[in-house]
Amino acid sequence: MSVRVILLHAAVIAALLLLQFVASDYVVLTFTRIMVLAIYALGYNILFGYAGLLSLGHAMFFAAGLYGAALGATRLGLSPPQALLLGLMAGVVLSFVIGLIALRATGVAFMIVTLMFSQAAFLTVLYFGDITRGDEGIVIADELRRFSFLGFEADLADPVLRYNLALGFLALAIAICLIVVRSRIGHVLVAIRENESRTAMLGYDVARYKLIAFVLSGAFAAFAGAAYALMFAYAGATLASIQYSIHPLLWTLLGGAATVLGPLLGTTLMFLLVDFASGFTSASLLVVGVALILLVLFFPKGILGTLRERLLPWLP
Repeated sequence: MSVRVILLHAAVIAALLLLQFVASDYVVLTFTRIMVLAIYALGYNILFGYAGLLSLGHAMFFAAGLYGAALGATRLGLSPPQALLLGLMAGVVLSFVIGLIALRATGVAFMIVTLMFSQAAFLTVLYFGDITRGDEGIVIADELRRFSFLGFEADLADPVLRYNLALGFLALAIAICLIVVRSRIGHVLVAIRENESRTAMLGYDVARYKLIAFVLSGAFAAFAGAAYALMFAYAGATLASIQYSIHPLLWTLLGGAATVLGPLLGTTLMFLLVDFASGFTSASLLVVGVALILLVLFFPKGILGTLRERLLPWLP
């Protein structure tokens, strides 16, 4: 891994670290949300951008982490770190089981299968409304978000702690992504994306590598969901809907699929664009749609993907 790649990603993390000292409380809250959801997009990018598998069911993994953490905290009395771990494990187990089934399909069929599983998960959340609280959602009380760690008292209601914790999680996610995409696994995933049959002919276990990408992607989504529930004290059925399967796809396409920083850039731009547009019109999604069309026309591979193709070939 080259020095400039490391410096670029370190500079992005440093810029986000310094942002909290100059930004308003609203901007800090917005970027806390952006960083948590960018982890979700980073995981989606491993499956879609590098392995070439288009999933429309990732909301179920996000929801697994979301409800695993929320129910762990409210019903099982787990501390936030334990609830976070429970949400992560729920997503890993679910993604492994679903991956064994869904990866038997390819192309459009794979997309439809993941969509069907996701809708089944969404309906399950609604059906067990007595536990999940359905559209009303689960609100995690402030006292359940306090915990001790290494002798220090922590409170997730504290915006400063919440921001820096989200930043730490994002930095860890970016580091893992860099390691994965520069490793043997990442190279094989790209080979599968470009020509699956030839990759299999070379002796690689394509099914195993696709399952690894699927589970790793699901783990990122579940971790983001669990962190979201604990940091923002809420888990609702809306966050398990098809909308939250489409979001990471749009964020990844906008920033640049198969680029490590693309999902973070796409998530940030989408949030800021929606926030800006909603300030002067109720048809904010129309403005976002027009902006996306223009970006696709001028940046067909996403912003960072197009920049890598035309100016910066060293971008990972």
